[in-house]
Amino acid sequence: MTGLWSTLGGHTGLTVVAGSALIGMVAGVLGAFALLRRQSLLGDTLSHAALPGVCAGFLLAGARDPLAILAGALGAGMLAALAVTAIPRVSRLKPDAAMAIVLSGFFAVGVVLLSVVQGLATGAQAGLADFLFGQAAAILRGDLIVMGAVAALCLGLVALGWKECGIVAFDPDLARVQGIPAGAVQAGLTALMALAIVVGLQVVGVVLMVALLIAPAVAARLWAQRLGAMVILSGVLGAVSGIVGAVVSAVHRDVATGPVIVLVAIGGGVASLVLAPRRGMIAVWRRRRAERAALDQGAVLAVLRDLARAHGDPAYRAEAGMLDAALGARSRGALAALARAGLAREVAHPPETTPHWELTEAGRRRLAAEGRD
Repeated sequence: MTGLWSTLGGHTGLTVVAGSALIGMVAGVLGAFALLRRQSLLGDTLSHAALPGVCAGFLLAGARDPLAILAGALGAGMLAALAVTAIPRVSRLKPDAAMAIVLSGFFAVGVVLLSVVQGLATGAQAGLADFLFGQAAAILRGDLIVMGAVAALCLGLVALGWKECGIVAFDPDLARVQGIPAGAVQAGLTALMALAIVVGLQVVGVVLMVALLIAPAVAARLWAQRLGAMVILSGVLGAVSGIVGAVVSAVHRDVATGPVIVLVAIGGGVASLVLAPRRGMIAVWRRRRAERAALDQGAVLAVLRDLARAHGDPAYRAEAGMLDAALGARSRGALAALARAGLAREVAHPPETTPHWELTEAGRRRLAAEGRD
């Protein structure tokens, strides 16, 4: 325990771990709703749009005032969200094109303002460039209080509007039919996401924040079947990513915390994509393989039945080569599986020495039950 305490750097390291866990948890919960609403790129847009707000807050305050920077970033994020919503309504542009325009435009303005800030006498020491990729080591206890308040606000509002958020995420039209103000709920979720992004910029930065929003949600979607389980699991995975990333960067002090957190989150998403029991790549491959095998076995049974009918003998013994000619080499594996299942059996057919096969009584019952006899 003492070794871990010294590795983390005492209270400072624990503050970074706690802050990373809080941001990861909130990002995971809100990212789940963004994923279900098919607005994954909105998080990327809002995070990049926050950069000019960060710079504007510094310029207005004349110093690195956390409240001014927070207000500026939140205002820029909400303005970007409004622009993404308004552009498709007043033009023929699709939402994805609107997000691309807003993301590029706001980020370009942010880079220009960042250059202006760094040219000032106090700008070089302001450290605003840390908002690009995050600087988790700079988290203070005061920042932790703000993060905790934002986390409590976001999670509390989601809990209060759980039913409405769930219906809007899956079917906005159904929400409108039920009298739920779908537009207001979506705007509220977007505002909460913008708030979480703004607070998380110090941990993972503008460029990487979207990964912390979406990667835990993608992983949770692959494991969970219900909304509640998905949102909770996404929040847990986000928190774990934050904790693991902070601890790894504490052990290897030359490694930036934000990118490590994102790599852990993406690693969890990739592992889930491969290993998830129902939707993972291995599970899908096994299911498709079983389906193909079932189709092959059904085809072999049908050929055995057809040959028996053609020869007027229910116990007709079909030569294996005939089955190969009808179905190809895949008949061999299907015959072996049918033999294990007791649906067909290999029999001798003197004076011929080549393998022969016939339907068993269980095989004929199987065909009859399937309506194929």
